[in-house]
Amino acid sequence: MKAVSRLRLGWVLVGWNLLYAIPVALAQAPAEPVDVAARTFKPEEFEQLVAPIALYSDSLLAQVLMASTYPLEVALAARWAKAHPDVKGDAVSKALAAEDWDPAVKSLVAIPTVLEMMNEKLDWTQKLGDAFLQDQKGVLDAVQRLRAKAKKAGNLESSKEQVVKTQPASGEPNAPQVIVIESSDPEVIYVPAYNPTVVYGAWAYPAYPPYYYYPPYYHPGGAFFSFSMGVIVGGAIWGNCNWGGSDVDIDIDRYNNFNRNEINHNRDGAAGDRAGTADRAGNRSGKDSKWQHSPEHRKGVGYRDTATQQKYGKAASQQGVQSRESFRGRADQGRQQMASDRAPGRYDTGANTGQYRDLGGTQGRDAQSSQRASQMNTASDRAGSSYRTNSSSAFRDVGNGAGARANSSRGGMSRGGGGARRR
Repeated sequence: MKAVSRLRLGWVLVGWNLLYAIPVALAQAPAEPVDVAARTFKPEEFEQLVAPIALYSDSLLAQVLMASTYPLEVALAARWAKAHPDVKGDAVSKALAAEDWDPAVKSLVAIPTVLEMMNEKLDWTQKLGDAFLQDQKGVLDAVQRLRAKAKKAGNLESSKEQVVKTQPASGEPNAPQVIVIESSDPEVIYVPAYNPTVVYGAWAYPAYPPYYYYPPYYHPGGAFFSFSMGVIVGGAIWGNCNWGGSDVDIDIDRYNNFNRNEINHNRDGAAGDRAGTADRAGNRSGKDSKWQHSPEHRKGVGYRDTATQQKYGKAASQQGVQSRESFRGRADQGRQQMASDRAPGRYDTGANTGQYRDLGGTQGRDAQSSQRASQMNTASDRAGSSYRTNSSSAFRDVGNGAGARANSSRGGMSRGGGGARRR
């Protein structure tokens, strides 16, 4: 019995040691770091994101991808467009000259249907922009896969609104074939609307259902594919998809024409190219230039992964510092100007003569104010002198009873108007 009891006691001690050792080991074990850099998009996620826009014309698709990297400015532009519904086509550039938005965002103001979609699906817009910044090739490859599915299903054909063709991705003979969609008229855009779960055939990724957007002109129960009315955009569309390089190109001539107001502003001395495209690409000799993201237009919206943050976040921080330093410089200059305005001797007045030199504008008003103040002080001094004289006269007979009684009697006669006769 004693042996059994000792055995039981031994097992109890072992159990207690294990219960103690497990928490200690867990506490001492280093926490597994969360690798933010590993938050990459999967191929099926790319298709999920581009499903509602993969059948756009290449030029419109490029504008949407560029603008999606600036979600906050997209929301501001949508608000502006609702307040100015009559501004269209080439008038957009001039009307938006005062707005500090990326040109890709400004361009979409000319296409209200697309801008409204991006604003209403703002979470989708930001995620699409994150995916494009992280992997442009992955996004464009997903577009090609979906176009191939739509074409295979017989749902992607040329029409009066667009031209669909298959061609090599580049000039090389063995380059892969890609599906290109072009607008029938470069200055007119027809925005397609469709049901992604129908136009691409059976959706292969139930865990990643496609995003969709049905504008007012599309009825899900009707035709599976429809277009908006033609929107005259003029030179507002200047981007295009470079399928061979898996990126977005800029037509420099059209870009410069649309953003001429901003380019003129930069020539007048603004710091840097706020557009972040043609000038920053450094290629003005050719017709096309590679698009680059402008972190300053991100407006504080964070980047999704570490790699993108390190690539663009540092530039955005440096630009923020430069902006703050520039603001401080302007503030210091303003304070110095204000101090100079207050400095004496800036206007020329004569002593109590009422004459002053007319400096014009604010300085003239300051001189007039100073003159009026001087006249008021002079009048006050005179009033004070008179008060002192009268006061001294009133109290000069204090201590002289006879004189005081005589003065008092004269005062009573004066106030009474002949009071002695009334008595």
